[in-house]
Amino acid sequence: MSVKRIVIMGATSGIGLVLAEKLASEGMRLGVAGRKTEVLRELQQKYPSQINYATVDVTRSDAVDRLHGLIERMGGMDVYVHVAGIGFDSDPLVPANEIATMQTNVVGFTRMIDAAYLWFRDHHGGCGHIVAVTSVAGTKGIGRLAAYSASKKFQQTYLRALEQQALSGRLKIRFTDIRPGWIRTPLLDAGRNYPMIMQLPYAVGRIAGAIGRKARVAYIDWRWGLVARLWSLLPEPLWVRMNIPVDSLATAPQRRVNAAEETDGEIAPE
Repeated sequence: MSVKRIVIMGATSGIGLVLAEKLASEGMRLGVAGRKTEVLRELQQKYPSQINYATVDVTRSDAVDRLHGLIERMGGMDVYVHVAGIGFDSDPLVPANEIATMQTNVVGFTRMIDAAYLWFRDHHGGCGHIVAVTSVAGTKGIGRLAAYSASKKFQQTYLRALEQQALSGRLKIRFTDIRPGWIRTPLLDAGRNYPMIMQLPYAVGRIAGAIGRKARVAYIDWRWGLVARLWSLLPEPLWVRMNIPVDSLATAPQRRVNAAEETDGEIAPE
């Protein structure tokens, strides 16, 4: 990946934080954003000549203005990477948690992806690269991850639709949809084993590679791509009768889960 100006939204934990550290160590110029100001400040102090930061909550109406301010301090943006997200176990079903997931993963996601798209359209000659960490969970509706898997499906569909719009408008905006499976982060139960779990450095290395080669869709890793393809072959009547266990989700109210990230963190399977 040549030296570029990269904004990472959701850079204060999990995938976003490790990705920021990796890219900064490779000489990239970064704008890092998320809700945890102290983590962002520490990143900037570690790489003072390369990193600018902004405290941003994607669910707030001022998020776009804060993003624009960060881009201005960077002198522009070549790549926008969206990692921020949350998730909860949907069993038992808690409407407040489901709505909170949608507010971050659908409304907040749309707010920030639109902001990046319009900035590239209006300030970068119609060129740019938008990257989003979605999830393998978005390929199917999972009962224990009802809002989460639905929100990730929305993200995948929205990216595809914006790509179509960009091509119709003859814009040179590229899109990358990163779909991770289980990734070991501090928010997973250290005493439990998860299928095909990956360590963060391994997963982030593959995510950085997918961004560098501008992959359209990248499963992290190939095993989860195989799982997604097998899921797609199952008839819906069979799928809805399956009990898909999901043990890594937080059950405490308002706890944000991270498996690839995100809440700057996100939940697994990421």
